[in-house]
Amino acid sequence: MSLDRVALAGLRVFAHHGVLAGERQYGQEFLIDAVLWLDTRAAAAADDLSLAADYSAIADRIATLASGPPVRLIETLAKRLADGCLAEPAVQEVEITVHKPHAPIRLPFADVSVTIRRARPAATGPGGQPVVIALGSNLGDRLGHLQGAVDALAGTPGLTLAAASPVYQTAPVGGPAQPDYYNAVLTARTELPPRTLLARCQQVETASGRVRAESWGPRTLDLDIIVYGDLVTDEPELTLPHPRAGERAFVLAPWHAIDPDAVIPGRGSVADLLAAASQDGVRRLTGASLRLPA
Repeated sequence: MSLDRVALAGLRVFAHHGVLAGERQYGQEFLIDAVLWLDTRAAAAADDLSLAADYSAIADRIATLASGPPVRLIETLAKRLADGCLAEPAVQEVEITVHKPHAPIRLPFADVSVTIRRARPAATGPGGQPVVIALGSNLGDRLGHLQGAVDALAGTPGLTLAAASPVYQTAPVGGPAQPDYYNAVLTARTELPPRTLLARCQQVETASGRVRAESWGPRTLDLDIIVYGDLVTDEPELTLPHPRAGERAFVLAPWHAIDPDAVIPGRGSVADLLAAASQDGVRRLTGASLRLPA
């Protein structure tokens, strides 16, 4: 698949990088060019910024990273900036050029620059890693929010949706008084790293109008990564498998409906976990379904 090109040229940042002590003490101006390669077709078709690379946000990220802790080499700085750009879910490759027009050179010169090009790591296995994503909504057009999430995720480069579960209506668990949820599960394969997939899910939540005002509160859209292949992690931002998925019938029931043989690594089969879980307040909705884009 050929990729499209977005370029940001001549971003000016004052920073304190350099081999000489005076450079790190007094600082100087650097110019930065970033060329991003991505698939813009989904964003163009939907006219949706959340499916594209927000060049304003990327410029802010580059400026923040460039003005961060001093390094000796602009090669090191270029790598830092490339990694920051690749953290944007839509970006597949990036070329960074760091210009140092005030480098300590005794002879007259116009510019000194270093250019590097980096790409996402190759997928691990055909089609990438199998993943399961749980969807929930209990504000506004609940079914519309779930379908919007399916459409947005389907347009994400490096993520291929396989199946969408039936929709279930679920009584809220914990938190303040609030409406019932609509819940569903997606199975997919992805070439995106786990944190990049998480960032993409959070982008889709934000685009739906989600506001994180209180824990366990109502929300227009909630997306949770339940499993990512056989990966087991225990980090504050992303714990895999999802630590409470094995106890939640509103995740297990729709998942079991599309994959009866599914297993949560380290927890057991979804069928056994569902049989042991309380299914009070969880019922399948008739006449409500999610469609995967063709």
